[in-house]
Order: sequence, then C-alpha cells, then structure tokens
Amino acid sequence: MELHAVTDNRKPVARLAQDIISMHHHVSFIHIRERNKTAGDIMHLLSLLQKGGVDKEKLIINDRADIALFANVHRVQLPAHSFSVKQVRARFPHLHIGCSVHSLKEAVQAEKEDADYVLFGHVFETDCKKGLEARGMNLLSDIKRKLSIPVIAIGGMTLETICQAKQAGPDGIAVMSGIFSAENPAEAAKRYSREVREAGYEEAL
Repeated sequence: MELHAVTDNRKPVARLAQDIISMHHHVSFIHIRERNKTAGDIMHLLSLLQKGGVDKEKLIINDRADIALFANVHRVQLPAHSFSVKQVRARFPHLHIGCSVHSLKEAVQAEKEDADYVLFGHVFETDCKKGLEARGMNLLSDIKRKLSIPVIAIGGMTLETICQAKQAGPDGIAVMSGIFSAENPAEAAKRYSREVREAGYEEAL
C-alpha cells in the first residue's frame, strides 16, 4: 500500500524543502500542493529537492501541469477545478495522471478518461474541510469495488483511522496535516509508515 504525503501550503520554500528531504525515504510519493506559491517558488523548491537527493519519481505536482513539464517531473495530480484528465492525456500522453474525486460518478468518469489513479476524499472529518460532512467509508468501498485503477484515500487520515480505512481496501492513503503540520515531519512520516505496515498492508516503499 502506498503512503502519499501532501504538502500543506503553509511553509516557506526553504523550510518545506528541508522537511521533504528529511522524510522522503519514509513515503511512497510527495504531492507538491502549494497553491499560494508562484511558479518560480515551486521551481526553486524542486531545485532544492534535487540537490537534497529527492528522487523525482517520488514527486507529484498538484494542478500545475506546466511546472511538471518544465521541471521534467512526470507525475501530476489534477484537482476538480483543473484541466480534465482527457485534456491532459491528449496533449501529454507520457504523464502519470492522478485525479481528485469526490463521488462515485466523478471516479468512474476519471477512469473513463484514462486517469492512472484517483484520490478520493475526504473520507473522515478533517480540519482542512471544516463544516463539510465526511464522505465516509461506504463510498470509499463503493469506489474501490467499481474501479480497476488504484484508489488513494485522503481526508482525516490519522494514526487512529488508518485501521478503519483498511476495511475499504484502498490502494493507498494520503496524509497532509498529520505529516507536514507535525512538529517533526520526518518522525511523523516514519510513524505513519509503520502504522500502514502494522495495519496489515503490504509495504510499497
């Protein structure tokens, strides 16, 4: 099972780079989801990560397919407000494309458009989505049964909820605040990695 770490859009470039470099060995993928940073900021971040020994194959650029192409990063995550999978696949067939979905209908559509995987959430209640009801385990289970491509669960993924998520059989979990908002992101990532293994998943790191 994959462990995806999603940046929280709260730290300056240098600090964020340090955090990613310190924990990249403990996770399967790192999503660069920095909505308030400029293209120049993200390019600088990617340069620091390269110097710090982070494998580009572990990096997923959220939304900014242009930055991914310019930086020769081959993985992108398309949020609901972004280009469709179909549009990006038609222009850039070499990219590995993930799609954020919030319903069974969206998930089925993403697979039809040739997404490589879907990121579904939010599964549990989370401070990142205050006031919005969690979409829950039942829907996660339905999506997992319906799709043939991998399903990554996100939203409220804590050390305590991983075992609950296991019941729906996702192919991975994605964690934002639990890792990047932690006092020590490297230690947090290590704990999540251990919890994923102890929950009975096959380690995919």
